[in-house]
Amino acid sequence: MDTDDRRGRRQHLRDAFRPEERPAPLSRRAVRIDAALAVLLTVIALIVAARYPDSGPAAIGQDVPAGPSAPPPPPPAGPGTPDDGIYAAPWPLVVLSALPLAVRRRYPLAAFTAVLVVALAIGEDRTSWINVLTCVIGAYSAVMYSRYRMRAMVVLLGAAVLAGIAFRDSEAILPGWSSPAVVLFLAGVLAGLVRLWRRQLTASRDRYAQLQEAQGEAMRRAVDEERSRIAAELHDVVTHNVSVMVIQAGAARKVMDTAPERSKEALLAVEAGGRAAMAELRHVMGLLAAPNTGRPDSPADGLEPQPGLGQLDALIERVRAAGTPVGVTVDLPPQPLSPGTDLAAYRVVQEALTNTIKHAPGAEASVTVGRGDDCLEIEVVDTGGVRDAPRAEGNGRGLIGLRERLAVYGGELTAGPTLTGGYRISARIPWRTS
Repeated sequence: MDTDDRRGRRQHLRDAFRPEERPAPLSRRAVRIDAALAVLLTVIALIVAARYPDSGPAAIGQDVPAGPSAPPPPPPAGPGTPDDGIYAAPWPLVVLSALPLAVRRRYPLAAFTAVLVVALAIGEDRTSWINVLTCVIGAYSAVMYSRYRMRAMVVLLGAAVLAGIAFRDSEAILPGWSSPAVVLFLAGVLAGLVRLWRRQLTASRDRYAQLQEAQGEAMRRAVDEERSRIAAELHDVVTHNVSVMVIQAGAARKVMDTAPERSKEALLAVEAGGRAAMAELRHVMGLLAAPNTGRPDSPADGLEPQPGLGQLDALIERVRAAGTPVGVTVDLPPQPLSPGTDLAAYRVVQEALTNTIKHAPGAEASVTVGRGDDCLEIEVVDTGGVRDAPRAEGNGRGLIGLRERLAVYGGELTAGPTLTGGYRISARIPWRTS
């Protein structure tokens, strides 16, 4: 564990000294602003140098004689001291004290180092407030824009130490805490806070964009799931009723000439199956429509109740009318089933009987709906169809849809042939809500 901690600290240290990603190229507007700022500060430095030769920190800290008529002390004589009152700093150094700020965002560490070296070269006695300002701007830019965060902080601390040593004898214009070292350090801290705020703002924007993308993906998944659900509903509705209608229509065609009454009964069964199919299709399509279409002949809600085990008798009658004998045993829990569980149980029986009609013509079926301790147990078994009877081909989509439907409610489905040649579909669906 200690070894992992040390490795983690070393990795964090390496990451801290590792340069950040290269920023986007500066815009022309930013380049022009930096150039204009550098030129403006250079002009101000030249004006200060020409008009206020005694504006340095040492000059501000000089003692003024008490007497009103006491003459000012003469400047010390020396080979490099001007005798005409002009600023003592060399003009090239004055120009170079601010011009490097033109590249303060492109080369922040180099620009700060240049203005600091020039300020130190000018010297304590000849440095003015404009030189201090350029150093502060350079320090701020170094911490704010440098790709090397730790390197910029190290350079800033070194610059603060050098400034404190070089200007240790000068008296500050502001209170005593505003020494050059403290001013540079505060500029760096301010730049660090601004940089941290900008990073957090960028991270927040990235998280917001990722959240929007995740929400869009979730909406797309929801749409796909809804499409699958609607497809399953349409399959359950259409397959069962159309299968019954096809069988009844075939029976009517065969007995139309010999037994008109039986043909009439078969056609009535086709009509009933068609009406049932239309009613369920209207319900499914009503789920896709708006709640209020503005049509005067539309129902109040535009929807009908979902089918459930309460409509099981009507389903069994339609299957019996199609020529498939069905036995039914139902034992429901004392408390009402939830709408989703009730619909799922109904769809299991419907799909199983539809498969019997399609794939086992001439078979008999039995439906058992019972209750366990906490699950609704459904079993539909057929005896197998007549061997030479035509059978419809299937793709297993109905059983797949049933498994997905039951999985939503924590249920399970098993299906397979029986030893006697028939087919069994069993389902278990939790019916307790808590």
